Amino acid sequence: MLNSFQIDRVYLACGFTDLRKSIDGLAALVQEGFRLDPFSPCLFVFCNRDRNKLKILYWEHNGFWLFYRRLERGTFQWPTGNGEPVTVSSRELRWLLDGLSLSQRQAHPPVTARTVI
Repeated sequence: MLNSFQIDRVYLACGFTDLRKSIDGLAALVQEGFRLDPFSPCLFVFCNRDRNKLKILYWEHNGFWLFYRRLERGTFQWPTGNGEPVTVSSRELRWLLDGLSLSQRQAHPPVTARTVI
């Protein structure tokens, strides 16, 4: 679903966010807390204290999208911090959504070329 949007950047709110906030509360947090424009073509991603729920805020044309993801088991490998945003790539966001950590060096071992005789 997120692949169909024109996204310039992905911002993660490190640490935890009170996910009782809806669109207006999260947009205010982006604007006032992060000093960023919530109407820019960016994804703003927030995680709860237990690291099992995410909300993603995105502006498109004339309205906001609010995506919500809840894990039934396990937790997201969410970066800790004081709530300041960190910029990641769309690929790194996908890693987080798939349960991987941003600190890993690579997703899988490198492929080596084989010599054919």
